[in-house]
Amino acid sequence: MSKLWGGRFTKETNKLVEEFTASISFDQKLALQDIEGSLAHVQMLGECEIIPVEDVEKIKQGLLDIKQMVLAGELEFSVEHEDIHMNIEKQLIDLIGPVGGKLHTGRSRNDQVATDMHLYLKGKTEELIGLVEAVQSALLAQAKENVETLIPGYTHLQRAQPVSFAHHLLAYFWMFERDKERLQDSLKRVNWSPLGAGALAGTTFPINRERTAELLGFEKVYPNSMDAVSDRDFIVEFLSIASLLMTHISRLSEELVIWSSQEFQFIELDDSFCTGSSIMPQKKNPDVPELLRAKTGRVYGNLIGLLTVLKGLPLAYNKDMQEDKEGMFDTVETLEGSLKLLAPMMDTMTVKKENMKQAVQQDFSNATDIADYLVTKGIAFREAHEVIGKIVLYAIQEKKYLLDLTMAEYKQFSSLFEEDIFEVLAPEHVMGARKSFGGTSPEQVKVQIGMAEETLT
Repeated sequence: MSKLWGGRFTKETNKLVEEFTASISFDQKLALQDIEGSLAHVQMLGECEIIPVEDVEKIKQGLLDIKQMVLAGELEFSVEHEDIHMNIEKQLIDLIGPVGGKLHTGRSRNDQVATDMHLYLKGKTEELIGLVEAVQSALLAQAKENVETLIPGYTHLQRAQPVSFAHHLLAYFWMFERDKERLQDSLKRVNWSPLGAGALAGTTFPINRERTAELLGFEKVYPNSMDAVSDRDFIVEFLSIASLLMTHISRLSEELVIWSSQEFQFIELDDSFCTGSSIMPQKKNPDVPELLRAKTGRVYGNLIGLLTVLKGLPLAYNKDMQEDKEGMFDTVETLEGSLKLLAPMMDTMTVKKENMKQAVQQDFSNATDIADYLVTKGIAFREAHEVIGKIVLYAIQEKKYLLDLTMAEYKQFSSLFEEDIFEVLAPEHVMGARKSFGGTSPEQVKVQIGMAEETLT
């Protein structure tokens, strides 16, 4: 039989079965991790005197030669050999002879594939943390340039109160900071070694699992062999974090689409991050943020897909678990692409400060400050709220804004109004008056910027 496991079988695998069950088309992405795990495993086998030292050296050299082939793109993968593990082992045996068959002593593909995925996700998580920080740096750079830039703040997509544009951008900075912390924390679960758990029950060979964990840079070893080969919590956790990260990317993307529209004209995205129309020559479409918004759905789908695969599985390993990889790979690649685009897009964004300022002068977002003004004169807030509601209604009926009303008009609603009300209502004053910690005043925004800088050092 051509299969490395074919001794028990009397027939060749049906070609359709072979193609349907093979995973080499996607798990070849784990080639370097598979070789890394094998190098650690064979090193341990030699140290524990399970196989001769000379065999260890031959196997190690063979694996290093295969690694160079992988890096050079010269290794050919075959569906006949099913997965990355069998493909590399077959290549090893072809290179160095039957001694290559000793590599699999004391392990199973079950603990081998789990080890590969731990290694893969460990490396990718660390890379993604760096990419998140690049987005944070871009947001922080824009924030520093826009501390006193006014923009309407919204609730229910209705203008609510004027805020600093820097304050608005920094809200996303802190969202991404939490995402980064979640990724960092998840490494505690990724950093466990399943190697040496065997198929499900351990092995009869006197292996040293702590040694392979040390060689691979893992912090802990799974204490239960069945859990080691069947655990995919670390992937589910990653996909959950990725889903939340994509949610934040999508929310920011939505704002970029809105802000860059003709109706808002608050920002302009650099031409290098936009596309045109095949029929309407005037169009400049924000395709990148639109696609970032859409790609959130595929990340959510990968999370739900894996949860569905796992929900009914008995211990220990089941072939169903082969479905754990494509969604993980796709999510990693989606996040990498999204974050690599988002950072420079934010960096090169043009802020139309005058348009933003004009917007906050043509609304009623300063109404709350009139209420606060009357409260300082001794009126209860709820009573003041009713007075301001009537003033706003009057202004709408007169087709005026609050700063357009005369003192005589204000006096119609309360004798407590004085000339200083016009200073209170100035958008710059409205923004600057919110000096509570975490508020939108330039003073507090600068405090935030200092805190943000500290998190990136």
